[in-house]
Amino acid sequence: MSNGQQAGARTADGDSVLGQIYDQITGDEDARVCKDIPDSACKHLPRNFFAYLVANVMTKVADELSSARLILPWMLGALGAPAAFVGFLVPIREAGVLIPQLAVAAYVRRLAIRKTVWLVGATLSGAALAIMGIGAASLDGATAGWIVLAMVALYSLARGLCSVSAKDVLGKTVSKTRRGTLMGYAAATAGLLTLAIGLGIEFAGSRELGAEFFSILLLVAAGIWIASLGVFASIREEPGATDGGGNAILVAFQSLALLRDDADFRHFVVARTLLLSAALAPPFYVLLAQQRGAGAAGLGLLIIASGLAASVSSPIWGRMGDKSSKSVMILASTLAGVTGIATWALDAAGAPFMDSAWTYAVLFLLIAIFHGGVRLGRKVYLVDMANQDNRSSYVAVSNTVIGVMMLAGGAIGALADVISVSAVIAVLGVLSCVASVYILRMPDVSG
Repeated sequence: MSNGQQAGARTADGDSVLGQIYDQITGDEDARVCKDIPDSACKHLPRNFFAYLVANVMTKVADELSSARLILPWMLGALGAPAAFVGFLVPIREAGVLIPQLAVAAYVRRLAIRKTVWLVGATLSGAALAIMGIGAASLDGATAGWIVLAMVALYSLARGLCSVSAKDVLGKTVSKTRRGTLMGYAAATAGLLTLAIGLGIEFAGSRELGAEFFSILLLVAAGIWIASLGVFASIREEPGATDGGGNAILVAFQSLALLRDDADFRHFVVARTLLLSAALAPPFYVLLAQQRGAGAAGLGLLIIASGLAASVSSPIWGRMGDKSSKSVMILASTLAGVTGIATWALDAAGAPFMDSAWTYAVLFLLIAIFHGGVRLGRKVYLVDMANQDNRSSYVAVSNTVIGVMMLAGGAIGALADVISVSAVIAVLGVLSCVASVYILRMPDVSG
């Protein structure tokens, strides 16, 4: 870090309470780390760090309150919607975020100030959840199902705007070697809040509550999104490069050339594709528990497990990610793979404790922790590998490819009708181990 960067960092926020807290939690004392961001952004580093942190926590909590894996399926069941609607929730939620991002990134590169895109996405996210919540209180059956799917599609597209712009803003406003720490604290804080929500839901007896309960959850989530607008808007973002701001679709196709011309980026996309095995695994652990009669003990307990996993592991993954995001991906995917293979082996051997609800609670907690490590590691790796000129393209191209592969990977669920559920978990576990071996050949870009 240059002397000018050090002085600039101290001028605006260095002597403030916010600056002192920032120095304490990041370990910066005499010389604040200010790497890979414009010199003019250094003086706003503490402010930007905490604004991004708080906004990120808020959106994570809102996502949990409207989860397509837990909340919405439960809600559609309460509304009497056909089961076919439930099957479309996760694919629409994930693919809608990822696939359109090539065109989004091309537009983002035309803007000198890019947080505006996030603010638009947040507004649309809040609106989609509000409409969904109103629909939950007034509709039922197939009508409710169609409204929910339509709003999930809108919410997913809006989250895509937030996703591609948030990483770009993070790369412009928060120092390298501090981004993993920020993500770790955000995930841990959101995890604790999610844990509290899960305890509250379980205490209230979620299985006895009807559509009105889910309507309230969605309206609260919508309110959180709207509140996050003011927080994210407070980030001091310096104008950035606007190269590549041509026709969005043309630039989008041109961006795909990165897969051909940039070997490091191509290796990352292949690795991220293999790492989908960790993302696809958790629902099969729940399905195996149901088949073995252990059950999931209710909506509240599932949310508790998810929140506990994030709060326990995320700060550790974050600190490790700042040192080597490559190592985080290798470790987390290896552990996820070993857990999957061990689950299959124990189930196939007929181990008596595989009929216990506690066994599946532990397995779900472990796979959630390892999936969290995979997610954080690959996010930090991508941001650190890129620079201010290509970060949006990297994010958008990789997300688009992964969105398509996720739709294809969803077909692995059909294997459960041919082979056992535990065997599907084993297949995903093997793929996670393959991902670890593949990542070994990638360069270390952090630290």
